[in-house]
Amino acid sequence: MADSRDTLFNPQLIKRFDVNGPRYTSYPTADRFVEAFNADAYKHWLGQRSIGGINKPLSLYFHIPFCNTICYYCACNKIITKDHGRSAKYLKYIAKEIDLQASNLNGGRDVLQLHLGGGTPTFLSHTEMRELMAAVRGSFNLVPNGEYSIEVDPRKVDFETVALLGELGFNRMSIGVQDFSPDVQQAVNRIQSFEETKLVLDSARQVGFKSISMDLIYGLPKQNVISFNRTLEQVLELSPDRISLYSYAHLPGLFKPQRRISASDMPAPEAKLQILQLAIRRLTEAGYVYIGMDHFAKPDDELTVAQRQGRLHRNFQGYSTYAECDLMAFGVSAIGKVGPTYTQNVKTLDEYYDALDRDDLPILRGIELTPDDLLRRSIIQALMCHFELSIESIQISYLIDFRKYFAEELEDLREMEEAGLLQIDDQWISVLPAGRMLVRAIAMVFDRYLRADRERTRYSKVI
Repeated sequence: MADSRDTLFNPQLIKRFDVNGPRYTSYPTADRFVEAFNADAYKHWLGQRSIGGINKPLSLYFHIPFCNTICYYCACNKIITKDHGRSAKYLKYIAKEIDLQASNLNGGRDVLQLHLGGGTPTFLSHTEMRELMAAVRGSFNLVPNGEYSIEVDPRKVDFETVALLGELGFNRMSIGVQDFSPDVQQAVNRIQSFEETKLVLDSARQVGFKSISMDLIYGLPKQNVISFNRTLEQVLELSPDRISLYSYAHLPGLFKPQRRISASDMPAPEAKLQILQLAIRRLTEAGYVYIGMDHFAKPDDELTVAQRQGRLHRNFQGYSTYAECDLMAFGVSAIGKVGPTYTQNVKTLDEYYDALDRDDLPILRGIELTPDDLLRRSIIQALMCHFELSIESIQISYLIDFRKYFAEELEDLREMEEAGLLQIDDQWISVLPAGRMLVRAIAMVFDRYLRADRERTRYSKVI
């Protein structure tokens, strides 16, 4: 296969097809969930897990919303506090939610994958972290060599904390960096030294973590090509196994902390594209493989191997090597996937505590997927994870005539095909190197909900 570095980034095509669109961590996307799908509906599907002999392994997600300080760019559901009384209370309710969900769960309790997100999961004290993992292991079986990951803020983590995480079973870590430039850090209220970051990464390697990922953001205030090149040099010196390169979406109308960012400090669209182009070139020249959307990984990383073998999957935590798990989610705003359903918990602590005080699951909304949803989800997954789609396999799996069923979609793809983003023949839809950065825009063509309302302003730009 030809080296795709030169064609991966095409500024003219990016400008032409860079529209607002979802990230497709689920399909249908979370904004399509309905409140008619409630706790009773979720309990029903927890009880259906082993019907007909289908007994998928489990993936668990825990949302820890607390942070010591606020990062102005952040769009996560978080609570700024230094009071560990709040986190101690929260963990007691998480334990209750674990018990409630587990009591309604039919089938096996084997867990292949666990992820702690936030907020800042490492806000928790050592005692609190032990308490949480004891509650998890009290209801579930974390199988040996599973994928157990945690998001880490290096500013509050030392070797002892990393060692504790290893002792508790964590073997993957995502380290938040965003940018090492002091000017950028000042502008987003996240002061974090290279030395702090290196200490955590070195500690994780010493303890035996299998994979270390690093998060970067392009398009932040005060950022430019020269400063971000220095950040990339420092990141490459640290040599993480994976790198996530996210586009900053400035939506101050939706996210109040972003109102503290001055619009005059934002890089111009041209400069933002130049930063992205630089990052892609530097990372690929350093040997990282472009996995998809905003993820890069070393050639021997599990994600890269899974993509080569056709096993890559995408869920609410991003790219994953485990496709066939039921995802159970715990904590405020957490989203799960069990059987043909998605669910999301309530978003505030008061609502969360009130529901659990009533011995109710704190479900806000959800959705039961239709056959059409399942069909389109499989297409979007294939495009996002593998950059290609076997038309024949879809026809066999879903008993449809692909070209008749998706006649309008294929017509809409023609412009992208003529532009060189993809190629369509009798058997395959293949995303070409120039289309990889725009795979979200390609996937959107198959989104029935977007086709119905054409309402794309609620999403961030693809690039």
